[in-house]
Amino acid sequence: MERNNEKKNPVTSPGSGRNPESGPNSVLRWIEVMGNKLPHPFWMFLWICIFIVVLSGITALLGVSATDPSTGELVSAQNLISGEGLRRFVEEMVTNFAHFAPFGLVLVMLMGVSVAEQSGLLAIVLRTVAFAVPKKIVLPVIFIIGACGNIGSDAGIVIVPPIAALIFAQMGLSPIAGLIAGYAGATAGFTANFFIAGTDVLLAGISTEITGQMVGGEEVSATANWYFMIVSTIFLGIGGAFIAKKYTIPSCSRFEYSGSDAIQPGNSNLTPLERKGLRRAGISLLIYILLIVLLVAPEGAPLRNQVTGGVVPSPFLRGLIPILFFFFAIPGYFYGKTTGVIKQPNDVLKQMEHGMKELSGYIVLMLVVAQFINLFNWSNLDTILAIVGAEFLQSTGLTGPLMFTLFMILVAVLNIFLGSGSAKWAIFAPIFIPMLSQLGYSPAFVQLMYRVGDSITNCVTPLYVYFPLLLGWIHKYNKNIGIGTIVSLLVPYAIILFLMWVVLLFIWYGLNLPIGVGETIHL
Repeated sequence: MERNNEKKNPVTSPGSGRNPESGPNSVLRWIEVMGNKLPHPFWMFLWICIFIVVLSGITALLGVSATDPSTGELVSAQNLISGEGLRRFVEEMVTNFAHFAPFGLVLVMLMGVSVAEQSGLLAIVLRTVAFAVPKKIVLPVIFIIGACGNIGSDAGIVIVPPIAALIFAQMGLSPIAGLIAGYAGATAGFTANFFIAGTDVLLAGISTEITGQMVGGEEVSATANWYFMIVSTIFLGIGGAFIAKKYTIPSCSRFEYSGSDAIQPGNSNLTPLERKGLRRAGISLLIYILLIVLLVAPEGAPLRNQVTGGVVPSPFLRGLIPILFFFFAIPGYFYGKTTGVIKQPNDVLKQMEHGMKELSGYIVLMLVVAQFINLFNWSNLDTILAIVGAEFLQSTGLTGPLMFTLFMILVAVLNIFLGSGSAKWAIFAPIFIPMLSQLGYSPAFVQLMYRVGDSITNCVTPLYVYFPLLLGWIHKYNKNIGIGTIVSLLVPYAIILFLMWVVLLFIWYGLNLPIGVGETIHL
């Protein structure tokens, strides 16, 4: 779809896809220009892998190490330039790729979404929503849904951006702006949620492990940060909508986008056949949801935790991706069958294959991304980096709001390089929970501050495992848009949402409000 003619909207340089004078300020413009000089992510990750291997050899030779506060064991840099390193790489390269968790999640999720999209159901539903819901509500709702998507682990990151692109297109806005906004909501607000998610359980378990070793230490429950995170979800939704409206949408309006995947804005009128298809899709979805409820709600249900009887954690949450696969595929099939798009069973396979074709670039990229993450882990440099950062913050001797801010900034910076939130918390918790408890702060509050820093920079780091997926989506609309342009569009979300989150935290701290069920800021 051509938004503007070539004369008005030139692409002046490879990798930019936009007018050089369109940057809102010199800093973002510098980020865009420098970022667009970076090579394709495949080569970027390849060079980073080589750098890690060389650095591991140097640091191992120098005897670089750090003491893990959670175990007291010495963590030493491992030399990957060795026979053992070579053997491990050769033996595990294929395994690293095949067992790379985000890889399977993306493939399964998008196969289901492809059935709903190719049958026409997704476009019809989103078109109806786009015309029925006021624009003032649509933008914050996208961010809130993106944040709440973490109840299914990383499912929100896979689902929300392309759906946001479709909604934006139906409203006559750039789908690229929708991708940016949806990705920012699902990543920068990853830890916020209206519901108790796997992240709450995982981090609370690590916190409880530490408090159990402290005198009078009590269990940190999965609901320890719930009140604060509910308000954070609304707060970030409003903030994200403001950034999208004031910055992202105007900036992306200058992009040219075209191709078979471009979407023409529609209208709200449905044909009788479309209405019939929607009705059957709705009935099939309702039956499916009732079936899932029966498998989860009753005591002793198959998808509940068979040991504790609870839902968090449980096979239901761990299996949310296949559940969501059928959530999209079943109504998509009935809609396509009714409207004639699906004439025979093999048509469903073709629709799923279509989704896989679009992921070919992502699949190739994941080969090297998986190696990067495992090499970084094998070298122990990721753990050493986190331990040194924590020790530095502890050595400053700061307390109060200044220390809180510095702590969250440190976590946010480390998050750019070390993506696993649980791995970082396993290192930070033994240091900061006891340290801040000496100052009268509860372990739940320390955990809350960590979650803010660990979430906010997910959107801006090209090292995040889902960033290549965003790049592939955007290239469906404009192949000239480079990494620098994408990052420059995401930086305002990271900065402004972080500042808003810190302000909310200070307000909460000043009013001494409860942060979760039975949890307060002070001991």
